[in-house]
Amino acid sequence: MPRAGLTTDRVVAAAADLADATGFESVTVSALARHFGVKDASLYTHVRSLQELRVRVALLAGGELIDEIAAAVAGRAGKEALAAFAGAYRAYALRHPGRYAATQIRVDQSLVADSPALRRTAEITYGMLRAYGLAEPDLTDAVRLLRSTFHGYCALEAAGGFGAPRDVQASWDKAVDALHVALANWPREPDGSRGH
Repeated sequence: MPRAGLTTDRVVAAAADLADATGFESVTVSALARHFGVKDASLYTHVRSLQELRVRVALLAGGELIDEIAAAVAGRAGKEALAAFAGAYRAYALRHPGRYAATQIRVDQSLVADSPALRRTAEITYGMLRAYGLAEPDLTDAVRLLRSTFHGYCALEAAGGFGAPRDVQASWDKAVDALHVALANWPREPDGSRGH
């Protein structure tokens, strides 16, 4: 029988908080059970496995992240939208390191298809990029460029990897400027087909 007061949502929220406090990899069913003062078995009525728990944290965090990005980009287009998107992404990654790490795990595509938050992520990201006149397959290439740039920068910043005296925010702003130039001047094949 489930312990009174424990729900799946409460368990997942506590796991997300634990991830921020101690790192996503430290999130285990045992650690959560200790947090709630219950036996491990009590939590298995709410999540079937550690993998399910981690996926639920990833989906929760993904929803939070896209909500912040959506609020930031609302009413903006082009470079302004890109800067707002990038700023919200970075702020979330730095404020919620464990939750952010969860968003980087590979999630089964059937779960992604059923996740309104992840569908919304695609809609907002692709919508912003369409303002640059991009269509497939360039949209997918551009999404990969943005994701790898934002993630790489945030990961290095969080790890203290920028040792030069140059202000980290100034470098971030230049990176966003450079991405805007790249997107506005995206290399397209003259006949619309992909090069080899």
